[in-house]
Amino acid sequence: MPIRFVPNILSSTRILLTPVFLYFLFSNYKHGQLIALAVFVFASITDLYDGKIARKYNIISKVGIFLDPLADKMLVLSALFAFLFIPSLQSVVFFWMLLLISFRDILVTLLRMILQHKGVTMVTSKAGKWKTTLQITTIILILIFLTLQSYQISGSNFMVEYNILLGLMVATTAVTFYTGIHYFYFNAQSLTRLFSSK
Repeated sequence: MPIRFVPNILSSTRILLTPVFLYFLFSNYKHGQLIALAVFVFASITDLYDGKIARKYNIISKVGIFLDPLADKMLVLSALFAFLFIPSLQSVVFFWMLLLISFRDILVTLLRMILQHKGVTMVTSKAGKWKTTLQITTIILILIFLTLQSYQISGSNFMVEYNILLGLMVATTAVTFYTGIHYFYFNAQSLTRLFSSK
């Protein structure tokens, strides 16, 4: 397989794995939560490597620029919204958190699409990578909690009892929303030039 196709295949794999992850998360299968955790971790690894491969071989494409963040948002937002419907996470994941995270992701996606359509490269920063890392880490820890709980392991509730998961969700929400402001600030000049030229 030509190396130029690998990054987009990895991004597409992430999209295809999202419904598989959701299926096992909500299944009554004995090892469902464990499999959901494994699927999410594998999907997250594809996110790590598609960008590395694209940069290493200089095969960044317009399709990849659009597909990679889309796959990320599908996987992450699907997981977070799914958590809303799990009773044991009622004190961990709140609708207002997902509202802020979704609002930020939709606006940044629209910004990226507008700039890409106009042939302008969106200015990114390390803050975006920190945001993604924090989101994935938080989701994985929540999935670990759900897995331990599904096996009725003694003491598995400590991450909820000591508000560890709640603290991570609050931090994830805050950092995600901040990066949205960050993106608009650093791309303000490009947006101003685009709209003033009309």
